[in-house]
Amino acid sequence: MKEKGIEYIKGLIPNRYPLLLIDRVLEEREDWVKVLKNVTIDEPFFVGHFPGEPVMPGSLILEGMAQAAGVLVARSMSVRKGKIGYLAGVNRARFHKPVLPGDRLIYEARLTKARGNFYHLEVVTTVEGERVAEAVISLAMPA
Repeated sequence: MKEKGIEYIKGLIPNRYPLLLIDRVLEEREDWVKVLKNVTIDEPFFVGHFPGEPVMPGSLILEGMAQAAGVLVARSMSVRKGKIGYLAGVNRARFHKPVLPGDRLIYEARLTKARGNFYHLEVVTTVEGERVAEAVISLAMPA
């Protein structure tokens, strides 16, 4: 599969700068997607989190996880274009290591359950093959 860039992502989810937190779809299957986020020192959140020791906020790592999950749901589930998916839940979230400027986050989202307009996905986030975060993300896609 050829990698797909930001325009592909913007065609699937409504997020835009400064809250679009994924850069490229690296691989995708029907029930799984692998997404890249290049973390640069120019990210606006590093100004205040934390001055002199920049660390990516866990809440934004979770947002990136939800966006990766949204790409999978929007593409795989034939969700109508223009529909907005909403974060419905975050369970079993764990953070193992800080994410720093220069890191390349890899989000891997796998669909585990779909019922009606609700989707549950396991998302694992790694940097250089090491797990930095994980969670079960639930999305709601209104009819």
